[in-house]
Amino acid sequence: MQYPSRRRIDAVATEVPAELTTPLTLLFAFAVGVIIINLTAAQPLAGPVARAMHLPPSLTGLVAMLPQLGYAVGMMFVVPLADLFENRRLTTITLLACALALGAAAVAQQAWWLLLAVCLAGATSCAIQILVPLAAAMARPEHRGSAVGNVMSGVMLGILLSRPLASLVEGTWGWRACYGLLGAFDALLAVALWFALPRRQPLVHTSYRGLIASLWTLWRGEPVLRRYAVSAAIMMAAFSAFWTGIALRLVQAPFLLDSRGLAWFALAGVAGTVVAPLAGKAGDRGHSAVGMPISHAVATAGVVLAGIAGAGWFGLDLVQHPRLALGLLVLAAIVIDAGAVGDQTLGRRAINMLDPAARSRLNGLFVGVFFIGGGAGAVAAGSAWAAAGWTGVCGVALALCVLAFVLDAATWRGMRHVA
Repeated sequence: MQYPSRRRIDAVATEVPAELTTPLTLLFAFAVGVIIINLTAAQPLAGPVARAMHLPPSLTGLVAMLPQLGYAVGMMFVVPLADLFENRRLTTITLLACALALGAAAVAQQAWWLLLAVCLAGATSCAIQILVPLAAAMARPEHRGSAVGNVMSGVMLGILLSRPLASLVEGTWGWRACYGLLGAFDALLAVALWFALPRRQPLVHTSYRGLIASLWTLWRGEPVLRRYAVSAAIMMAAFSAFWTGIALRLVQAPFLLDSRGLAWFALAGVAGTVVAPLAGKAGDRGHSAVGMPISHAVATAGVVLAGIAGAGWFGLDLVQHPRLALGLLVLAAIVIDAGAVGDQTLGRRAINMLDPAARSRLNGLFVGVFFIGGGAGAVAAGSAWAAAGWTGVCGVALALCVLAFVLDAATWRGMRHVA
């Protein structure tokens, strides 16, 4: 299917003359890995920040939700500027704005100030999705897929390491130091990218309004995008609900973990990423339709395990068996991460198989939608925790997994109808 507005916008594209060397690939991967921490580090910081700012329990989730919501807004309204303005300058300005927002969060004295600052930091963290298409443009066509994969590996590593790093910094110097250090890293990164990146001046002759309008055209005309983006949003919401609530649960009896204990717990979730290459291979072999419900079943099993270990479902006595309960919670974290990573890997593969001329905007829509899901999950976790504690958080995550299965069933029915 062709889209008139997209065809007009993409009629002329600027190729970047510089070659994507190994050092530049490492710089790109390091950069996106650092930037993504701005979004995901907020999950373990939600409790300490809420206590310091005297936020009620029902609003604790805002600390983790607003950066992700801001990121989604940035994906929709800032990233399209890369098709209008010179990319190196746009990346540098966006990162410097992010550093200022994080600095404001570090010194905030009122809750509204901090929440506004972290939301703006999330919006300007969309520099990731300016850098990834730039790396793709610098790569040779025959190596473009692997180049993007190598750069995106930095994003996954940043997501997985952000929680333990944030917990360690918060436990040692406090949550303000965490925001301050992130701001300093972003500022240094902006300077490094200014000197390292080539200039890329798009030759697109259209308006900003035309670019924004093309996003709706893409969303309406690409059913594959809608299906996988919605699925990713649901699973990201369940993932975010678990990781927002678990930091609140683990500081309570019988676990009573400190910041370092929370960091080690979060680090265990890294093991869940081993499914990413397996999911990618399954997609390459045409098994996405089966792989998606398997990913959702894995996540569901993890949520049930979290309910058993953290809330005593099915009669587990947490007081009598605290070590067993903690071990089961670690296993639950790994399993939930595996399910979410599998869903996202299959979704990203499907999106990148669509129209190459609109790949940047397609990825922007996909990422924006699933981060909206992540933000909604964080808020839902805060409200559920206030109402029913860990049982409420697991109930929200379990309902989201059921919703993912409903989407799977609808997809299967659609496939049979077409057949």
